[in-house]
Amino acid sequence: MLGQLAGDLFMVVWIVLWWLAGRFTQRTVDAIATPARSSADAARRLADQVGQAAEQSGRIPGIGDELRKPFDAAVGSLQSVINAADEQVATIERAGLLLGWLVFLIPVVLLLVIWLPARIRFVLRARAAKRFLDAEADLDLFALRAMVVQPLHVIAKISDDPVAAWRRGDRDVIHALAEIELRRSGLTLPPLREQVIGDTPSGPRPSRG
Repeated sequence: MLGQLAGDLFMVVWIVLWWLAGRFTQRTVDAIATPARSSADAARRLADQVGQAAEQSGRIPGIGDELRKPFDAAVGSLQSVINAADEQVATIERAGLLLGWLVFLIPVVLLLVIWLPARIRFVLRARAAKRFLDAEADLDLFALRAMVVQPLHVIAKISDDPVAAWRRGDRDVIHALAEIELRRSGLTLPPLREQVIGDTPSGPRPSRG
């Protein structure tokens, strides 16, 4: 269970770190567009000033229309500069956004491909195990499974001959084996519904004599 929690925590930290890395990448690329933004802003201010000059020139009687033509042409040229700068800024921002997402998604998706199936298997195994844990006799199943899937050095710490202990119904060994197998599924030994050793099933008893 602690292993699963550690894995989940690592996954969360991994996602947060790469999200921050993606944001940093995006901001770094966006910074490349700073000169283009400055050029666009300066061109806008200049275009506004030239436009005002054109308006004032156009008010001069008789020659106003002729005087404002150079100013209008200058405004048109400045607008072309503004449009080019804005397009450059937009292209850089799109590239920064794309790179930021790639920096975030590639390592996260790669780890999800490994982590998510294992996490799903763990959840399904835990749910399946819970359905069996309702009686003392069910521990025999988990003990048997432990002898099949657990490493030999883990089994050896519990008993030198776990198979024989399981066959003769050694409850201490069975409990220990079942516990390590349940722990693999994130579960613990629950209160059991049946009585433990020494009890006999209820029912009619044969009469004597």
